Amino acid sequence: MTIKSKMTEKTLKEIEKITGKLTLGKLIWSIRQADEISQVDFAKKLDITKQHLCDIEHERKSVSPKLAARYAKILGYSTQQFIRLALQDLVDREGLNVQVEITQKKRGKQDACKKAA
Repeated sequence: MTIKSKMTEKTLKEIEKITGKLTLGKLIWSIRQADEISQVDFAKKLDITKQHLCDIEHERKSVSPKLAARYAKILGYSTQQFIRLALQDLVDREGLNVQVEITQKKRGKQDACKKAA
């Protein structure tokens, strides 16, 4: 399953018209602003310090894909989109001219057995 549907691409282009290139920090800032939550309260929700949240929002700190997935779950958003943005941020910081796309890994028989147990 790819998260890059036509609707996602269209939405992303509209967001980027307003904010410039979408990053995980900008997305987190947008969510916080839309929910009208202070940095202090939002940081508590994510179990990080206010300063760390500020650094993420202003793109001074990057977020690992694992933490991005955790933040997405806490906030109730797409883990794939948060992971994609975290990876894209890392790629961009390295100056690589690569676009990151994410696909959902199909669950194998071994994974299905673990889930059933």
